Amino acid sequence: MSTSARYADALSWAATLHATQQRKGTGHPYVAHLLSVSALVWRDGGGEDEAIAGLLHDAIEDQGVSREAIAERYGRRVAHIVDLCTDADGEPKPPWRARKEAHLAKLRDVRDVDVLRVVAADKVDNATSVLADHDVIGARIWDIFRGGREGTAWYYGAMYELLAANAPELELVRRLRTLSEELAARAKADG
Repeated sequence: MSTSARYADALSWAATLHATQQRKGTGHPYVAHLLSVSALVWRDGGGEDEAIAGLLHDAIEDQGVSREAIAERYGRRVAHIVDLCTDADGEPKPPWRARKEAHLAKLRDVRDVDVLRVVAADKVDNATSVLADHDVIGARIWDIFRGGREGTAWYYGAMYELLAANAPELELVRRLRTLSEELAARAKADG
């Protein structure tokens, strides 16, 4: 399988959209997360639409890009996947817990494995980053996140449960189980 000019365009657009954004706590360019999510999607068997959605999964939420703009450039399928990855758009965002609960509810009846692959790739990369940062700065990592120690552990556990129920065949979901268990263990130990 090879990538097309469409994928290259999405890669360029994502890098431009998120050019000044940094990862929480580390200062790393945010585009590294987008590249990782897209790569995880490819490696888990996703196609180009899903890999493009991986690049753009935070474009609505973080950069205010419209669903229509994504659909015009990459098609309704990509826009649909990005929409389902979005937990809030517009400002101000709802409180953290309400936003996460609403996102879980939004995904509760989704059985489309391609959509859930992108969601799982995002959560796998995020959880991997949290654990890596915990290795460096310890319990201070929880202060970076609005959900704090308990909320962050709850969210990854709840997301794993939802994905395990709706797409248990995905390798990324199995990886998320291990990561969410490790997050919960570290959160408990830091309590």
